[in-house]
Amino acid sequence: MTIKNSIELNKIAIAGNLRGLVNHSPQMRARAALCNSFIADALAMPVHWLYNPFDIYAAFPGGIQQFEAAPRFHPSSIMNLHSTTAGGRGVQQANNGAQVVGDIILKDKRQYWGIANQHYHRAMRAGDNTLNLHCMRVLMRAMANNNGRYYAAHFLQDYIQFMTAGIPQHPDTYAESYHRGFFANLAKGLPPEKAAAKTHDTASVGGLVGIAPLAIAELLFDRSLERVQRLCRMHLFLTHPDDNLAKICDAYVALIEALLFRTEGDARQFIAATAKQSAAIDVPLLVQKYADDNQVVGGKFSRACYIEDSWPSLLYLAWKYCDDPRQALIANANLGGDNCHRGAVLGVILGLASGDGLQDWFVQLQNAADIHAEVEALLKPVNL
Repeated sequence: MTIKNSIELNKIAIAGNLRGLVNHSPQMRARAALCNSFIADALAMPVHWLYNPFDIYAAFPGGIQQFEAAPRFHPSSIMNLHSTTAGGRGVQQANNGAQVVGDIILKDKRQYWGIANQHYHRAMRAGDNTLNLHCMRVLMRAMANNNGRYYAAHFLQDYIQFMTAGIPQHPDTYAESYHRGFFANLAKGLPPEKAAAKTHDTASVGGLVGIAPLAIAELLFDRSLERVQRLCRMHLFLTHPDDNLAKICDAYVALIEALLFRTEGDARQFIAATAKQSAAIDVPLLVQKYADDNQVVGGKFSRACYIEDSWPSLLYLAWKYCDDPRQALIANANLGGDNCHRGAVLGVILGLASGDGLQDWFVQLQNAADIHAEVEALLKPVNL
């Protein structure tokens, strides 16, 4: 770490401590929400897509309690079954020799995809973020460069440039199905705004990861929920064209709006109402009925990415641990499955609810100084 970055991280920590002494403004909640999203992802990264909790505790005795590097062995990995030519599972060798993974994106990582039990986030360091969070940063930078406003064409241009760069712009080894499908369609000649692919896992929680900065910045600019929901749907459909996921996206944006501008009332009541309206579940009853989180996440609901399970799972965790975001993110990480993307959305809700950006963890992120600058640049227009 450079001296410049060290000084910047100290400033971040001091600012976080000072914010804890005053009432939380919407801008402070926004910062906490975005910070916690990156924290949750990095915390869960080493045990991402481990579906057996016993495997998590075998790799990390006592479970995940802090940022850890990705281990070499991944007992649940099926990356060797995922297509390198398109979205979903399937072929790892194109007939014409050209492949999405290796030739178009992830240009230095193709050789790792055919190896059994390869970790999805091979060689990533403690505090590193996964690809979808780096794409969230692409969105934040694109919006900041447009005075905090969202323009789909600008995001798509920056996303394509970021993903296809000859020199890797992120540390990840794996790209989700939606990335591979998008670039496969782009290579076929489809325009970027119509390149989104639909696969068996399009309706997944990963699609919601990039929604928070868009929703927060646009709501702070103009608190018009329907307008911002339309923008978020448009952004979602650039990569995740699914009507059921869009309905959850609407509910997520409405919850962001309610928590961001909350002046009274327990945040739990908004989370419970969202769970009832969007997923027909009674989260207070779930917390009362089940003592072990694994009975809910992994029992009643799958640990996987599919939105019908991941959305109620993260709302359950948000309600149960509303007053303790640190413990919530630890619990989420140790539940395994798609804990990175589930956690990224959970972190947003907890940050908005508590105003706590967990600064002692945030400064340990590998890209903390850059992320801090990007968050400030995104929110700067509303602080003028």
